[in-house]
Amino acid sequence: MAVVRALALGPKSTAQDHTIDITTIGARTGLPRRIEIWFHRVDGKWYLSGMPMPRSWNANLRANPRFTVHLKHGVHADLPATAHPVDDYQTRKHVLAEILKTQDRPATGGRAPRQYLSDWLARSPLVEIVFDDQELTAATARYDRP
Repeated sequence: MAVVRALALGPKSTAQDHTIDITTIGARTGLPRRIEIWFHRVDGKWYLSGMPMPRSWNANLRANPRFTVHLKHGVHADLPATAHPVDDYQTRKHVLAEILKTQDRPATGGRAPRQYLSDWLARSPLVEIVFDDQELTAATARYDRP
C-alpha cells in the first residue's frame, strides 16, 4: 500500500512528500504537458495550488479536467484523476489558509517568503483532485498520517 501512504499527507509530511508531477492537456495546443508541483491534503481531500499568479496548468485543467498525477517519491505510480476548480470563497479561504500553514512547517522547509492569505485568495489557483480509483481514496482515509 505504498501508494496509499504517499497520498496520506499530514502535518509531518516533508516537501518531498508533497512533490508530484502532473500531466495535463494543453488548453490551446491539445498536447500533453508535464510539470512538477506540490499537492496538499486538507480535510481528507487533495488539492493543487500555486503562488498568486496565472498558471498554465490551471488553464489546462479548466479546459481539460482529466489529468494524471505521477507519484515519484517512495513509490512510482500514475494515477488518473479529474480536476474540480474551487471557486467558492469560504472553501478557498479555508483550504488556502491550510496550504499556507504548510510553508511554515519545519518538515517542508519553512523558508518560503511570507505569503498573505488575501493575495492567495485573490490570485492563486485552487483545484481539488478527485482520483478515479475510489477504493484508493477510501483506503487513504483509513491511513491518514497524524
